[in-house]
Amino acid sequence: MSAPLVVVGDALLDRDVSGVATRLAPDAPVPVVDVAGTHERPGGAALAACLAAERTGREIVLITAIGSGPDADVLRTLLAGRVRLVELPLRGTLPVKTRVLAGGRPVLRLDRGDGVPVPGPDAGVAAVLRAAAGVVVADYGRGVAAALRPELAAVAGSVPMLWDPHPRGPDPVPGVRLATPNAAEAAGRSASSLASAWGAASVVVTMGARGAMLSRGTASPMLIPAPFGASGDPCGAGDCFAATAAVALADGALPEEAVTRAVASATAFVDAGGAGAWPAAPAPVTPIGTLDAALDLATAVRARGGTVVATGGCFDLLHAGHVGLLDAARRAGDCLIVLLNSDESVTRLKGAGRPLNPAADRAAVLAGLASVDAVVVFSEDTPEQVLAQLRPDRWVKGGDYTVDSLPEAAAVRSWGGEAMVLPYLDGRSTTGLLERAVAG
Repeated sequence: MSAPLVVVGDALLDRDVSGVATRLAPDAPVPVVDVAGTHERPGGAALAACLAAERTGREIVLITAIGSGPDADVLRTLLAGRVRLVELPLRGTLPVKTRVLAGGRPVLRLDRGDGVPVPGPDAGVAAVLRAAAGVVVADYGRGVAAALRPELAAVAGSVPMLWDPHPRGPDPVPGVRLATPNAAEAAGRSASSLASAWGAASVVVTMGARGAMLSRGTASPMLIPAPFGASGDPCGAGDCFAATAAVALADGALPEEAVTRAVASATAFVDAGGAGAWPAAPAPVTPIGTLDAALDLATAVRARGGTVVATGGCFDLLHAGHVGLLDAARRAGDCLIVLLNSDESVTRLKGAGRPLNPAADRAAVLAGLASVDAVVVFSEDTPEQVLAQLRPDRWVKGGDYTVDSLPEAAAVRSWGGEAMVLPYLDGRSTTGLLERAVAG
């Protein structure tokens, strides 16, 4: 059996009280929430451990302090079958965070529980850490990381360790493979300066929707952007990031690879509803090139009264003419879906030697543009079959077309859509680029 991944940190019980608010209280200017339900889930290091378990086949060991009482019993029940517990004694009661949500948005948070771990862990903790494939320190500033600092320092140089710090907790021990403060925890300090101060091999400052900034101790950090904009509940995103990156490091990934996976996983986690949706199956990053993802997008845009725009082409060598067309097409509605010719389709249309770039690469480049919301790869010579399923409100093409000459115009009009033509920048074309390259 493979070595376990060990999560060390402060376990919490998170509770969401959800309902709707349609009026203010008569005795104070506060919303009255009509409660519809209550949802309990692991929080803090316990959530990080559960998310790690969903992302690896390794055993997950959680070293924490839970204590006794009804809330502690609830948390143990939630963790049963997901992680193996190694418990420290807890003086006081388990910390519980209760969010009151109205219409899915938090309006109030109540914190209670004063529990702190009792110093002096037994020798079994050190043995568990030495046998780990990787260690995640999910510090929530309530004492577990501080209590186990000597044991953690002893293995930091030999076991891949990720440390997610907290302002109320200790600094990461020297020798950690990756430290993961968020922008607020970094407090204006750069990733490279933190790596130097902490003696960490690498530090990544997470920046929410903007992605993450990674430094391996040099003055030139690496920006890892989010793969798409997520609009869900960000609660738990940091735990998802840490869990994913730690799993990757335990499997031998470089920090750059681990952070890239973690950014994508955390983005998808937020988009799927965040910790409030747990324990739903982790949502994958929206697949590039799939019709289902584009149909879901179109449905969501129409549900809020928006306009769906689509365009199509080979986009073999993306040039300024393409970018200008896509920017203009996006401004014609509320989302832009690009229908992309498959490799076989491009070869039939353009001849031997084309495409220069495979469909996966062409789709990835298109999806990276701010103007493009989804990409669908189709294998036919024309996109009419996909269009009939997508049924965009506007179909946009560029180049030497008129509206009447667009092959897809009649189909688009059949469901009440509109066909439009936009100009390319003069003199820009893939064929022209190839001819100049050959001549050069």
